[in-house]
Order: sequence, then C-alpha cells, then structure tokens
Amino acid sequence: MAKKALESLTETMFYVLMSFLKQEMCGIEIAEFIEKKTNGRVNIGPGTLYTILGKFEEEQLITETRVEGRKRTYCITEKGIDLYKEEIQRLKACIADGESEGM
Repeated sequence: MAKKALESLTETMFYVLMSFLKQEMCGIEIAEFIEKKTNGRVNIGPGTLYTILGKFEEEQLITETRVEGRKRTYCITEKGIDLYKEEIQRLKACIADGESEGM
C-alpha cells in the first residue's frame, strides 16, 4: 500500500512548519528559528531547507507571500496548520506508547 504524501514529518520538516506559526519567514529566518528553538540540536542546511520549502509549497502547506530579489518569504496555509496539529497528535501518541512500556 502506497504511503500518502507527508503522512508523517521528518524532524526538520516539523521544525520548518513550526517556524511559520507566528509569522511569515524567509529561508535564513527559518534556519535561525530552528537553531534557536532547538539550542543548536537541529541544524538545517540550505539544500535541505529549500527542498522542504519546495515540497511544502507543492503540497500547499505554505504559500509564497513576497519576493525581494532572491529573498522569498512564505506563510503557512490552513492545510499546513492542520498537518502540524496532526503531527503533534502523532508525536504525543508515540510518546505515550513509549512511556507505557515502563522503563
């Protein structure tokens, strides 16, 4: 059975989506947000970041709001917010499963 697109997010995808929850952002702002939010634990290079942004735009999770030269700014869509909320619930279920094993 084929897995539907973006059924679950990678860690970097999760943080990229999270970065848009409060405001529109461009690539450098997203990378800075992720580094600050994770205290440097998650590092995202430009190749990975722009691949994710392209996929998110293709899937209509984000939309481009402004272009200034090479700088592109994006915002999250309702579909993106819904996917983020679904991912939070999936991660909570994973944690609950792990905690129920009683280590």
